[in-house]
Amino acid sequence: MKTQNEKKEKIEVLEKIANGITWWIGSIPSLIVHTLFFITSFLLPALKIVEFDKMLLILTTVVSLEAIYLAIFIQMSVNKSHEKIGDIQEDIEDIQEDIEEISEDIEEISEDIEEINEDIEDIQEDIEEINEDEEDEDHNERAKNVMLKSHVTSNKNEIKSLKDQISELQNMIDQLKKD
Repeated sequence: MKTQNEKKEKIEVLEKIANGITWWIGSIPSLIVHTLFFITSFLLPALKIVEFDKMLLILTTVVSLEAIYLAIFIQMSVNKSHEKIGDIQEDIEDIQEDIEEISEDIEEISEDIEEINEDIEDIQEDIEEINEDEEDEDHNERAKNVMLKSHVTSNKNEIKSLKDQISELQNMIDQLKKD
């Protein structure tokens, strides 16, 4: 009795053969071979090698069989294309879910940064009060404040950049879904 792997291997071999035939049928060499075949078919009765009626009967049979197989090969190609499209759509949905999660994370980070900004403002107010009492340490505290503000501004800019990139990715996903 044949195992599943042996059956799969045979099916894969048959699919490769079918793909090769489908590719060859759509090629220039196939066009040349078919053209020569038809010319030869019509030359045989003209050269009185075969009767015209027999040639037409054989030619019609051959062409009909070829058309049946071509229809099967074309349908196989269409089926594969539909499978690939389904896989691509699943990938797009997964990517969209990931982008939504990233967007939520960025929103949470933005909220945290806003809270940090509020805390920094409170600290700055406290520092200003202390600075009024202690004139000597005025320059050091201002330098610290400037550095804190600089880091917060830098973080805000990075988050804005991430939001813009996510928005672009979302637009690309929407475009892919439309296509």
